[in-house]
Amino acid sequence: MENKKKMGIGVGVIVLNEKNQLLLGLRNDDPEKADSELHLEGTWTMPGGKLEFGESFEEAGIRETKEETNLDVEDVEVICFANDKNQYAQFVTVGMIAKKYSGEVKTMEPDEIVDWKWFDVDNLPKNLYFPSEKVWKNYLANKFYDKNL
Repeated sequence: MENKKKMGIGVGVIVLNEKNQLLLGLRNDDPEKADSELHLEGTWTMPGGKLEFGESFEEAGIRETKEETNLDVEDVEVICFANDKNQYAQFVTVGMIAKKYSGEVKTMEPDEIVDWKWFDVDNLPKNLYFPSEKVWKNYLANKFYDKNL
């Protein structure tokens, strides 16, 4: 039986603090722990994950952000879509922004995401999870979808 490639829908949430810093989490280097269908271990990612059956995009963004970071996000708005694919998988990524948040950032799933940090938006790490990078670029360009990304 042929090994079929994974397809799915994912969400990525932009969370900015009052200092205009972006919240990013570092994926584990171990492929068994990083839980990345796209096999992007060791990269920095926005809070997010896979859409569950029956969820709205916003519900998924709220749930995933809480599960991963302990933050309660509110006024979550869909800002863009991207078609993310590589040799391992293909995902439609729904980019969102959380206009409000409360709570303290904690590493809730330390096997998967080993650390969460706030980064100055003008000094983001070079090894960004490429779906998160697309969400960020679309946000900056105020584009809902960019087929060239």
